[in-house]
Amino acid sequence: MKLNYKRTILVGLAFLSISAFWQMYDGVVPLILANNFQLDEGWTGAIMAADNVLALFLLPLFGGLSDKVNTPIGRRMPFILCGTAMAAILMNILPHLANSYFGNPTLGVLVGFIVVLGLLLITMGTYRSPAVALMPDVTPKPLRSKGNAIINLMGAVGGIIYLGLTAVLYSKSNIENFFTIGHIPGEDGILVNVVDYTTLFAVVSGIMVAAIAGLFFTIKEPKLVAENRAYEEAHPEQVLTQVNAEGNEELPKDVKKSLAFLLVSIALWFIGYNGVTTWFSTYISRVMGEGIGGASTCLLVGTAGAIVSYIPIGNLASRIGRRKTILGGVALLATCFALGYFVTVNATAITPVMYVLFALVGLAWAAINVNSLPMVVEMCKGSDVGKFTGYYYTFSMIAQVFTPVVAGNLLKTVGYDILFPYGAFFVACAFVTMFFVKHGDAKVESKKGIEAFDVDD
Repeated sequence: MKLNYKRTILVGLAFLSISAFWQMYDGVVPLILANNFQLDEGWTGAIMAADNVLALFLLPLFGGLSDKVNTPIGRRMPFILCGTAMAAILMNILPHLANSYFGNPTLGVLVGFIVVLGLLLITMGTYRSPAVALMPDVTPKPLRSKGNAIINLMGAVGGIIYLGLTAVLYSKSNIENFFTIGHIPGEDGILVNVVDYTTLFAVVSGIMVAAIAGLFFTIKEPKLVAENRAYEEAHPEQVLTQVNAEGNEELPKDVKKSLAFLLVSIALWFIGYNGVTTWFSTYISRVMGEGIGGASTCLLVGTAGAIVSYIPIGNLASRIGRRKTILGGVALLATCFALGYFVTVNATAITPVMYVLFALVGLAWAAINVNSLPMVVEMCKGSDVGKFTGYYYTFSMIAQVFTPVVAGNLLKTVGYDILFPYGAFFVACAFVTMFFVKHGDAKVESKKGIEAFDVDD
């Protein structure tokens, strides 16, 4: 039995589309809110946290709904097609409203922008879980880890496509010559460009539609699901569980303690990491006078650094263990964020040192991300893998709700110089809490090749 790599790559087009959108959303929307609408950091942070709040409710809701749907094109495909189509329409309205408000500020345009943005976030939430469920639907259970590895890689490709596109299209010179619609005062009297992102939104929506069209015309969901069900009925898995007298599975107290500290650690490093990545575009705009092209280049280097690190990280974890690998990644990430303060606070342009620093950030994040979810699910019985995976995403999502608001208010009250120290502090706290994690560190044979990208079964 072998994984159909071509088919899995095509299924991964949905993740490529989703990743490209969220990379753009996190990088551009804070700039639009801060520059076009001139909202303060508190309001911007609250709006940026809305997608994570909605995700807590929408992802399980529409994932469950898609389980119950039965159409000629499948259970997941209607959600993916309709969600992408609606998202493509709504996202192209946003830059026009933003430009209109900057040219002629009115309450109606501001309300319209918030309404359209809210509808866009809801739309994205309607098909994210169905897209996640499509790969297991068409892949036999023994091959889902390999399939998930390819899906993660396709998501990374979507992020790289967006970042590369933005770095070229919205370079500093192109912004000044073609896309600037006005200026606002920034830190220390530096004029900040107010940018027209109409072209960027149109191109990204085109990428999303093209990716989903490729998915729809090459993946016949009902046929593949039926084939997969027939295979699994012919190869039933034997599941062994341990239960208490009441019929419920329980963890020993020491394992529960390790799990609690691990989940706290996950929340802490997500608070630090997402605080920096959410506000980085606005940070270099206000502190350094750089545009989104410079920010995208740095984030692109960080993404590339993570991708090329997955295989070596997998080999390292198999030799020294997951916990030590995570601790090394956390220490490196905290150090990089601390150094980020010193290399950016007095800079007026992106420097090669910043690229090196972000490559190391990518390496550190790979060391953390590849090993943290396996540590969580290592502590549970086989029948509880889904529940424990839910614990992981609950704590990471709560952190992503918390950090845009808190970091935004700190930037407003203390100053933009606090961004990198903020990230370094919370990541350093995660280093401390990880010392209390004593379980979930099973040493396994290192994954080879594409399997090293598998981070969330």
